[in-house]
Amino acid sequence: MYHSADKAKTTRMNALRDRAQICTRCGLWESRTNAVVGSGCLDAEIVLVGEAPGRTEDESGLPFVGRAGKLLDDILGKAGLSRDDVFIMNVVKCRPPNNRRPKKGEVDACERFIAEQLDIIRPRVVAPMGNSSISYFFEKHGLGKAVVGDVHGGEYEIEGGWGVFKLVPLYHPAAAIYNRRLVEELERDMKRLAGLEGP
Repeated sequence: MYHSADKAKTTRMNALRDRAQICTRCGLWESRTNAVVGSGCLDAEIVLVGEAPGRTEDESGLPFVGRAGKLLDDILGKAGLSRDDVFIMNVVKCRPPNNRRPKKGEVDACERFIAEQLDIIRPRVVAPMGNSSISYFFEKHGLGKAVVGDVHGGEYEIEGGWGVFKLVPLYHPAAAIYNRRLVEELERDMKRLAGLEGP
């Protein structure tokens, strides 16, 4: 699910995962099979943040394992990255009914998990994918309202509890499945994102 050279990080993320599995802070727990905490490298410089688990993710407990995940893997590969290089999570950890967009109250209920995960990983770059994730980060950091079509690929310097990081909004891979012209935009933005990592 995830890996790190630092055992303390793994211990903290395991504890967070255990708490998420029994969380009842919003109504989404009633229909979940698994809380989907995330996967990838806990030492990653880049964290990708989607919106919510879908049915396949709810069943497997892993993020982005359906069609959108396959496209994301392809786009990461074209940018010279893989899942082992990044950490992938969602703003909500449980699947909304019928894969609807998460509501603000549901995102707010998961905020403590989001904040703790970022504190564990301490990335240099956070890439929210899709309007729900972008809205969460923009509102939290006083950047106002945002629509993905206006802000994707932009670079915003943010102060986190662990230091400064760059916020780089992206289209959600699922949007690119339904609108193929977005694939090129997402590929271009991901390549730019990959160039931001490193010392």
